[in-house]
Parts: sequence; C-alpha cells; structure tokens
Amino acid sequence: MLEFVVFTLKQAWACVFGAAMLVLLIATHLWYPESVALSRSDALVIGAVAIQALMLILRLESGRELWVIVLFHLVGTAMEIFKTSVGSWEYGGDGLLWIAGVPLYTGFMYAAVGSYMVRVFRLFDLRFDHYPPRWATALLGLAIYLNFFGHHYLFDTRWVLLVLIVALYLRCTMHFRNHRSRPWRRMPILVAFGGVAFFIWIAENIATAAGSWLYPHQADGWQMVSPAKLVAWLLLMIISVVLVTFVYRPRPLHIPPQDHQLTR
Repeated sequence: MLEFVVFTLKQAWACVFGAAMLVLLIATHLWYPESVALSRSDALVIGAVAIQALMLILRLESGRELWVIVLFHLVGTAMEIFKTSVGSWEYGGDGLLWIAGVPLYTGFMYAAVGSYMVRVFRLFDLRFDHYPPRWATALLGLAIYLNFFGHHYLFDTRWVLLVLIVALYLRCTMHFRNHRSRPWRRMPILVAFGGVAFFIWIAENIATAAGSWLYPHQADGWQMVSPAKLVAWLLLMIISVVLVTFVYRPRPLHIPPQDHQLTR
C-alpha cells in the first residue's frame, strides 16, 4: 500500500508542469479581471513562460530535456495552427501573443506533456524488455503526425495506425521502481500508453470547461469531450514517446542506473 502511495505521488510530481498549467487555466478563467489591458491569453503565455523558467531554475528539468520540450512546443503549435484553420476547434478572446489565430500558450500545453514524459523516464528509471527498433517507432510517429493533417483531405488511417502500434509494442514490457532500494515492478507498455491517454483526456475536459478552447459541439455550452478523443491522445502519446526516446534511449533491465535517476 505504501509503495502505491509513493507511486501515485511520484506520478503527480512528474506532472508538475501540466498541473501548474491547469491551475493557471482555471484560475484565469475564474478570476482574471476583464478590465485590465493585458488579455487573458497573453497573461497565460507569460504565466507559462514563468512556469517553464522555474522548472529550469529549480532543476526539475535539465537543459538537455528542454530541447525535447521545445520540440514538443513546435510540433504542437504547428498542429494547432492547422487544426484551428480547418475548424477542428477554436480559441476565444484576443491578444498580442498569437500566431495564425492560435494563442502562444497552446504550445506550452504540448510542452507539459513532453515535460511529463521526460520526467517520468528519469523519476522511475524506466527500463524495457523487447522495445521495438527506434527507426520503426520514428516512422510510426511520423505517420501518425502526418495523419493528423492528412485525414482532412485523404483517408483517415488512425485504425491502421492503432493496429501498427499494437503490433510494434505488444511484446514490450516497461519496468519501473519507486526508489533504488525497492524491487522492480512491471507493466505492459500498451497499458501505460492507455492510462496516460486517459488522464490527458481528463485534463482536456477540465481545460475546455475553463474556456481554454472549444470544440464545435461545445459552442452553445460546455459538454464533455467525446471519449473518441482518447484515440487521438493515444496516437499523440506515441509521438511523445518517440521524441523522448531520442533523449533517453530505451534501456534493458540489466543496465545499471545513472546517479541522477530517481531524484527530483
């Protein structure tokens, strides 16, 4: 029981960037004054930059990890610009810190996912059995990313991509531990993917309820985001994992841990 509590607390600690972003979204939705000259969306950008700076100052993220998080930011912002242009969702309000109809704080929401991924790798000293070749996962991640754009004009291949995900990762087992003195625990990596996608979907419901963005079916009032979005978040998870594995190469169980593992 104690180990489960520690696991839960460390997962929450890994999510600190995302949790701070959610608090910022909710707080500005509830209490941000409309009379001030600085728009809410611009205030969110400033707040997000401050969170990222604190993550580095407090050494919760390293400079090496920051490069991956910046890449998440760029990949996410590019997709946001396209998706809003085709009406998949929209952002209300206005401000100066926008690009092509998208407030710049949106990139930090993707960066929050990236931050979680790099931190969870380090905090739990993740190891893997039967991890697929990185070139294969990179090609899969690229195909997923292109489908986010291409399905508006060509065929939607998400179900084919899901089959490929299962085929690549079915044999892969993730090993983790809460502390270097504790025994290793194991989990099928597909279960981990599904769990993270579920919690991102929960966060998305909170963010849309806070008016951060709206889907077409929410135009007349907030409604729950469709559970079908879980598939999209699972696909995004694969892109996230692919990017992170180019910072933290997937290691088998027998490789000794590095000194900095399981801290911060």
